[in-house]
Amino acid sequence: LMRAVGIDEEFITGAADDKTKFFAFAEALEMSAGNPVYHWTHLELKRYFGYNGNLNKCTAEDVWERCCDKLKLGLSVHDIINSSNVDVICTTDDPTDDLSAHIRCRSLGGLKAKIFPTFRPDKAVNIHKAGFVEYIKKLELVSGTEIGSISTLKFVLKDRLDYFIENGCKVADHGLDNICFEACSDDEANVIFRKALAGQYISEYEAKKYITNLMLFFGKTYSENNIVMQLHYGAMRNVNTNMMNKLGPDTGFDCINDTGCGRELAMFLDCLEKTKNLPKTIVYSLNNIDNAMIDTITGSFAEAGIRSKVHHGAAWWFNDNKKGIEEHLSTYASLLPIGTFLGMLTDSRCFLSFSRHEFFRRIFCNWLANLIIKGEYPNDKRLIEKLIKDVSYNNCKKFLGF
Repeated sequence: LMRAVGIDEEFITGAADDKTKFFAFAEALEMSAGNPVYHWTHLELKRYFGYNGNLNKCTAEDVWERCCDKLKLGLSVHDIINSSNVDVICTTDDPTDDLSAHIRCRSLGGLKAKIFPTFRPDKAVNIHKAGFVEYIKKLELVSGTEIGSISTLKFVLKDRLDYFIENGCKVADHGLDNICFEACSDDEANVIFRKALAGQYISEYEAKKYITNLMLFFGKTYSENNIVMQLHYGAMRNVNTNMMNKLGPDTGFDCINDTGCGRELAMFLDCLEKTKNLPKTIVYSLNNIDNAMIDTITGSFAEAGIRSKVHHGAAWWFNDNKKGIEEHLSTYASLLPIGTFLGMLTDSRCFLSFSRHEFFRRIFCNWLANLIIKGEYPNDKRLIEKLIKDVSYNNCKKFLGF
């Protein structure tokens, strides 16, 4: 938002002091009616700082002072988590992580929420991206095992997953450019893997074959260990080369990508299903054009006794706004029972972002109320209450096994 209104990078990621940056943010915010950041900001100020006004360049001084006073009185991360009624937090962790922070958290008193790791092995999957060989060396160092073949890589990754499971892990997460599916034997995958280790060029076709082979291994392993597999895709990363070179990755220069991978997604899930190795799965696309496609694919992999074994996950990232959430709910409800939906996911790095669950629930309740007002769903308190509680809380807790 700040870049879009022409604010200099000095006041965004630069060396300007925090207060000056806050004032610049407030100036951008007052131009951002309808943007989710406007809603999130005011929910955060209301819930955690007791401020019920509006943040803009005229009120920025007052808001700054109020927040500073509140922080001086004491507002810890534990306070934020406890006051938000959080039961469980799943962090995102690389297989090389020693999980020492998780081990320390378990010994802390005063925190009501349970903190668990999520297995995120993207760097082992992305054979075509810079840093792959260096990452394998890091994996060797952590595991104490020389990794010279695809079979050894899988052994080490399974061993690391076991360690995560020992520390409470119930969920895995995979960030993919797009879902791909190219049949690949273990021997073929091994040849491609060894080429990469030798520093040789890996073609797009070879990368797809390797990724397919490794992702099928992960799917089977998750199924055997009752781990929920998350797949999210459709981001185009670091599109501004100059700013990437200046600031590095993950600094706000990503966007929505074309996908067109519905056939590959269906083939991937079907390949696991045919061998009875399909784990519980949640699929997210950054491109909302994929909503109906995902809903119909996930609906094709039902299993008796499980509420939607393969799920379409929450409206994600650029779709995590009022319009995007409403469109997501409407499409989901058009093709699947909305009562199975897992509700909101917050993958922000900000501890105040628990308020985004309230943001989602308000939108969901309004969406449902509009159906009731139009006579498209009964005004029955029992039905309404059950539907809202299931989507807001119960479904996710049961599906993830907490």
